[in-house]
Amino acid sequence: MVKFLMGLLKPYAWLLVVVIALQVGQALLSLYLPTINAGIIDYGVIHADTDYIMSQGGLMVGLSLVQFVCALLASILGAKIALSAGRDLRGKLYERILSFSQREIGILGAPTLITRATNDVQQIVQFMIFLFTVIINAPIMFVGGIFMAFSQDVSLSMVIVVALPILAVISILFIVKLVPHYRVQQERIDDVNSVLRDQISGIRVAKAFVKESHEEEKLGGVNSELFRLNVSIGRMTTILPPIFMFVVNVATIVLLWYGGLRAEVGDVQIGQIIAFITYMSFILTAALLASLVFIMMPRAEVSAERIKEVLDTKSSVREATTPAARPARGVVQFDGAGFSYAPDNPDVEPVLKEISFTAQPGQMTAIIGSTGCGKTTLLNLIPRLADVTQGAVRFDGEDVRNYNIADLDEAIGMVPQKAFLFSGTLEQNLRHAKPDATDDELWEALRIAQAEEFVRESEGGLSMRVAEGGSNFSGGQRQRLAIARAIVRRPNVYIFDDSFSALDYATDRNLRAALKEITAESAVIVVAQRITSISRADQIVVMNNGAVEDIGTHEELLARCRTYQEIAASQPSEQEQGVTA
Repeated sequence: MVKFLMGLLKPYAWLLVVVIALQVGQALLSLYLPTINAGIIDYGVIHADTDYIMSQGGLMVGLSLVQFVCALLASILGAKIALSAGRDLRGKLYERILSFSQREIGILGAPTLITRATNDVQQIVQFMIFLFTVIINAPIMFVGGIFMAFSQDVSLSMVIVVALPILAVISILFIVKLVPHYRVQQERIDDVNSVLRDQISGIRVAKAFVKESHEEEKLGGVNSELFRLNVSIGRMTTILPPIFMFVVNVATIVLLWYGGLRAEVGDVQIGQIIAFITYMSFILTAALLASLVFIMMPRAEVSAERIKEVLDTKSSVREATTPAARPARGVVQFDGAGFSYAPDNPDVEPVLKEISFTAQPGQMTAIIGSTGCGKTTLLNLIPRLADVTQGAVRFDGEDVRNYNIADLDEAIGMVPQKAFLFSGTLEQNLRHAKPDATDDELWEALRIAQAEEFVRESEGGLSMRVAEGGSNFSGGQRQRLAIARAIVRRPNVYIFDDSFSALDYATDRNLRAALKEITAESAVIVVAQRITSISRADQIVVMNNGAVEDIGTHEELLARCRTYQEIAASQPSEQEQGVTA
């Protein structure tokens, strides 16, 4: 935890020094004020010395104002350090998550990554704010209070010597009890986020099958577990301060009784007793604050461990140490490529096995096969969303693992199986592919993607709002806009992962015809379920159980490939659909 915080706070070391100096100044002034107050009572009040009272009172007011300024500046700067460090930590987490391949995302899970980037970071920030605004001051007040108390009277100090071990034992008992609860609490927050994410994403399915009550019960279960745990933690954390205050009050009563006896015989003066009570309150308050830190620390430590787990996770997709020059043509070759989620475990069946074929520029390569045969995984190997565990994928003759990932991304225009649009404007979404694209280039891409008409008819045109995930568009509109985004880049390789599935046959036909205008020098790789979408492809790769069963044209495969024949027999022909490719 200490090492983690030191690394996080390193950029703000000079500012932290200023905060510590202000806290030290505030603490020293706080420790000095009771001594002045004791002098006013013992010398000014008892001897009715008005000049002494006024001079020392003025000094107290001045020092109090300086103390206030120090405390205020320390609080402001401490909060600034904590919030800035939290911002940096979220940035590092986001940068690390962006580097993950699908394997790491799948292992960790999206809900827990969201929790770690939000709730866990917030726990660290809250701990740091408390640390910088309060706790730096506490050790000084504790040690200084003990020193000043003993300097007033050693005998009275025995009250503090007895009270401190009692408070220490109470704190340790609470800490031991709380640590496991905080760890489980973060896991329960993950569970709630996971259920909420599923329910929000699948709300239409729940309504369609009239499962709202079932989903409510499901959320109610995890929510109740989190509630019970929070209540248990709340009970423990709220009980501790009253126990501390009870010990402090008992100690104060004992001190007043014992101090009164000693003052009666003239061993101590009244001002000394008042100053001693103030110092004792400093010491015990510092002990209380320390106990609160030890209560907050386990929770922050759990969050730090969870954040560190993400930051320490290395992506299976690594940048090339000596990257090759940016690919210029668009020849994609699978050379005995294979992929497994557990390559070191022979008991786990590989997802892909010995895949070999080449996609040439100016040609369309189509991939078809049954659901779950590995088509999407195969496409993900090209832009390195995952890396092969066997063989190689080559781009212009060079292993894709030898390219800079950014250069590889710029050479590829990919439309994923689930068309996704970012919240913002349509213009911003299209310019994700090419930030400096002109409006004419955007409209041209929309025309080719068969999306120009509905965009022009909509209010706002290119400036029209896009809801999160593109939820304010139909499935077909989302697919066409995602295709337009890929076209804006004019890449060397176009990858369409079942990207025409939500289009009607006429739109599908027109879009494929328009694509031919711009893909004369680019390779086009298409995954499709409808044979009519790929019947004019230059080559069709038929996959079965993670392997290539056959490669050929539509006519060749109809004549010899049984799997292709079965797929064709299960679908209406072009004549039956009333369209021509």
